[in-house]
Amino acid sequence: MDIIFLRDFKVKALIGIYPWERKVQQTIRLDLEIALPSSLACQSDHIEDALDYACVVERINVLIKEKHFSLLEALAENIALTILQDFHSPWVKVSVAKLSIIPGVQELGISIERKLPA
Repeated sequence: MDIIFLRDFKVKALIGIYPWERKVQQTIRLDLEIALPSSLACQSDHIEDALDYACVVERINVLIKEKHFSLLEALAENIALTILQDFHSPWVKVSVAKLSIIPGVQELGISIERKLPA
């Protein structure tokens, strides 16, 4: 299985359960591992056979801007489903973290793995 990754992808989001979190954007960090639907790009060396990283980033940015999430878990799930459905990945790992939100904690978050149903 061939896997591409996006690490340390930072984006501003309205996320959280507290009233102030619905008004103040927070920086969240995303790390993604995305299984490619095929290894054709490795042989062809053609962008048409590859997964366009920029399209993945753009789609996630749109998702985060269009919807408020209360929980990191829900955001991670929505990102995973987007990757599986929109980019036909057979498997994805999504890690989402809030940065410096609790005193003494550099980051907190969740990491999930999802795959297409067999």
